[in-house]
Amino acid sequence: MLMLLRLGHNQCVLTREMRLSFCSPGALAEFLDPQQQVVVGVGGTARLHCRFSSSGPVASCWIHDREKVVLEGLRVCVTNTSSSSTLVLSDVLPVDVGSYSLFVCNRGGTAHWTISLRVIDRPDPPASCPFVSQLTPTSLVLSWSGPCFDGGSAITGYVVEFQRLDQSEPSDWTELANQCLNTSYRVCSGLDPQGRYHFRVRAYNAAGVSDPSEESDCIKMNTTGEPQWEVTSYVEVVPDTTHKARDHYHVHEKLGVGKFGEVYRMSHKQTGWVCAGKFYRDRVSREKTAARQEIKLMKGLHHPKLVQCLAAYDTQSEIVMILEYIAGGELFERIVDENFEHTEPNSVNYMRQILEGIQYIHSKRIVHLDLKPENIVCVNSAGTLIKIIDFGLASKLEPGKHLMVLHGTPEFVAPEVVNYEPVDLATDMWSIGVICYILLSGESPFQGNSDAETLALVTAAQWEFNPESFDGITNEAKDFISGLLREDKRTRLSCEKALAHPWIALFDDSNSRSTKSLNKDKMRRFLARRKWKKTGKALLALKRMVRCSKSDALHSPSISVDANALGKEAEQAVASLEKQLWSEPRFHRALHDLTESCGATVHLACTIQGYPDPEVVWLFDEAPLEKTRRVQMHYDKNGTCTLTLAQVQPGDSGIYKCCASNSLGQARCSARLTVQL
Repeated sequence: MLMLLRLGHNQCVLTREMRLSFCSPGALAEFLDPQQQVVVGVGGTARLHCRFSSSGPVASCWIHDREKVVLEGLRVCVTNTSSSSTLVLSDVLPVDVGSYSLFVCNRGGTAHWTISLRVIDRPDPPASCPFVSQLTPTSLVLSWSGPCFDGGSAITGYVVEFQRLDQSEPSDWTELANQCLNTSYRVCSGLDPQGRYHFRVRAYNAAGVSDPSEESDCIKMNTTGEPQWEVTSYVEVVPDTTHKARDHYHVHEKLGVGKFGEVYRMSHKQTGWVCAGKFYRDRVSREKTAARQEIKLMKGLHHPKLVQCLAAYDTQSEIVMILEYIAGGELFERIVDENFEHTEPNSVNYMRQILEGIQYIHSKRIVHLDLKPENIVCVNSAGTLIKIIDFGLASKLEPGKHLMVLHGTPEFVAPEVVNYEPVDLATDMWSIGVICYILLSGESPFQGNSDAETLALVTAAQWEFNPESFDGITNEAKDFISGLLREDKRTRLSCEKALAHPWIALFDDSNSRSTKSLNKDKMRRFLARRKWKKTGKALLALKRMVRCSKSDALHSPSISVDANALGKEAEQAVASLEKQLWSEPRFHRALHDLTESCGATVHLACTIQGYPDPEVVWLFDEAPLEKTRRVQMHYDKNGTCTLTLAQVQPGDSGIYKCCASNSLGQARCSARLTVQL
């Protein structure tokens, strides 16, 4: 509806409502082929650029991570034009990483676009020095742990270096391999049988090569190798309360660190047998109780698929458990090796061994409670035999007593753990189902963007078979996984039923059914992400508060970066953009004199700029004009104001003025119209 505000006889004011009746509202700024992500190395320069189209003046600002307003400074330069904005960050630091949102305000409102800035750096050095297994006079196998932090870019390989020590002076470090894709490497040539060596490793990613790891122990090649403690029979372990572990063992490099304490490679001083020593933290009575409980439990577990306890030391100053040394490394690390064939039949073999080991501990009413890929290791670097390790969270189920726990690893923990409900043997079966899913697809079925989101997906038991990842996987395998990943633990397959499942027997020796090699790329990405998440903490406690928030994490829609989701400082900056558009009226194009013939149609036009939108009054010889059939007024979204006079007569000759005003001021322009007979 056309709305006229009459200010007296023959006076007509074009108000905002009237202007909107003449033309459509102003459109939001439209971004033109904007960037999605910018990747830059530490110390480099990041250029974030957005082009946009907009009618009329614009005001803009950059917001970092929805909180901080980006201001010009020593390292920051912002360049704005009427159609683009560029943010340049110099000498980029890791703290600069995050999302950068450009907010552009015009007459139509505020639009935004977000660019992700990824800052990459060289990775940290490998977390452990390389340790040696399968030592012969001319070859050996080196193994190590990946970096705690990958520099923000996936580790793409390792450089292995050695230094010879059996010369008059130690030689310089020499590169042995520069494209090792895994955390183990077989050295089968280039070593002197009489030589003595140090080894070290560097990691590299897209940004560069890390500093070297710690050096290995001095390795002597003139030996048939350190004998590994081979468990051929089981003996009753009685903790030694008189001696310390170092009284009987040499302590070598560190193999791992956990919530419990540290694990070292060790060798017996008299026999030379290689083993592993688990040194517990025992500063408080609760830690001592937990350490003694694990030793007590491990003493009674004798099965070829379980790591074996060989000895224990329990003195006032330390508690140490001696375990068999398993040199083959983590199963999933073995699988992604370029020289290793990964197929569905091989996966069946691994799952059968896991089930056999867990079936044994379940027969003793013991639940592991921390089954995950890191705790499935290979016996050696060549075969396909595995063992289950790390019983630090395991518990014995007591008749008539409910066991409830609040610990585990989010991706592998069962719903009843997150919900703080009683756990039982079926709790391990859920974790086995997750391991099997990842083994076949390389993807984690419950991985979310955060631990809270992961736990929410677990408790909702929401998962599916990705058609791409499970392409070529048998229906029996999918049925096997479906029988384990059931929210109701009472309906999950037991170890006995899982071992009897058709999938386990599908690829036996008598079955010549062919199968294809499985893709390892997704498995490599999974392992890279797992290593990154180990930074700072490998074992995550599941807090009760996570359980309270899981519904929100599961059902809430994803929140985009908008003015309603900003921090206070950023919200104020965005709100102030409109005020930056404010300006008093001014004529970008003024009226000009016209001479027309009698009976013609005349258009007097000018272009007005100003915000808030000006009110416009047309005057004829100082008298306000009124809209009639012969007199029309139009004001479009670009600020063009037009007075149209139809069938002009000599009496229409005179001075016409256009007057524009808003709260900041006013402006006017005029022109003479001459009508000739």
